[in-house]
Amino acid sequence: MSACASRGASSTSRWRGATAALAGLVIVAASVNIAEIVKSRTLTARLLAGIAALLLALAMSALGLIPDIDGPWFGAAAVVASLLAAVFQVHATRIIATDPSPEDRARPLKYLVGFLPIFAYLAAGVLVWIGHPAGLYLAAAGCLLAIVSAVVVSWVALVEVLR
Repeated sequence: MSACASRGASSTSRWRGATAALAGLVIVAASVNIAEIVKSRTLTARLLAGIAALLLALAMSALGLIPDIDGPWFGAAAVVASLLAAVFQVHATRIIATDPSPEDRARPLKYLVGFLPIFAYLAAGVLVWIGHPAGLYLAAAGCLLAIVSAVVVSWVALVEVLR
């Protein structure tokens, strides 16, 4: 793990910076329409889950920068962090699934998107833990999926809430 970590340290640092900036932008985006957002149980839960996914990506990027971290420790940390982020996504899913509003026609899509980065990081953690090299590729995919899901949630917070 250390050879891979040292080769990709500058790249990981850039991803970490971009992910942290995006997490801040999601919070700023939410504050623009905060009065409308807090009226919606589902939107506040989705925003929280989106921020948790970005923090998961940020935490995993930071862990990848630890010198000489071995695979089992990185994998275990990925599994634990993924499970913590999953708590927020499960909460959002429960709220969306029980929302009686008829305009929520795409409910499964609303919560399945949020699970994608969590599942990618969970699988990455297990694979790295057992020493499979594909785990690091899944971790990179998890980071990208966290960014995409956060952008989708931010779009809803900025635009859809005003429709």
